[in-house]
Amino acid sequence: MEIQNFYKLLAPRPVVLISTIDGNGNSDAAPYSFIMPVSQNPPLIGFSSVNTRKTLKNIRETKEFVVNIPTEEILPDLWKCAQYSGNERNDKISYANLTAEKSGKVNVPRIKECMAWIECRFFFEKEFNDRVLVVGEVVECEGKEGICPLHIGGNKFGISSRRLTV
Repeated sequence: MEIQNFYKLLAPRPVVLISTIDGNGNSDAAPYSFIMPVSQNPPLIGFSSVNTRKTLKNIRETKEFVVNIPTEEILPDLWKCAQYSGNERNDKISYANLTAEKSGKVNVPRIKECMAWIECRFFFEKEFNDRVLVVGEVVECEGKEGICPLHIGGNKFGISSRRLTV
């Protein structure tokens, strides 16, 4: 195995949809599987992004984002959010047949069809050669019971039977 593929040894990984808005209030959503809890106190969550992603640009502009935990049923819609860059298509949430709804404490919409939502405010970022680690402070979280999809790699997913309890 080539060393740059080390992350494949950590599969399966959870996959999430990160929703953001730009300074004009236009929404975007993109799937991510390079995501992790960072700290419990303060409550921090982090994800790794390519520097050119619209998600990163929006977070830098508005300082907010929502981590949406999808169900197995919306995986085809999740992939629609990956078909285009947010730079190429506006409002990928409705394009993917998903529903944006008001979040509790941030201005970024959450995705109604997901089973859980983690609302975040930008905490810090650290740039590496090919990625940027973004860390957000969790300001609100809510969930409903459901099954969590796990990203195995590429376009392959597995399903965890673990029930979500927030």
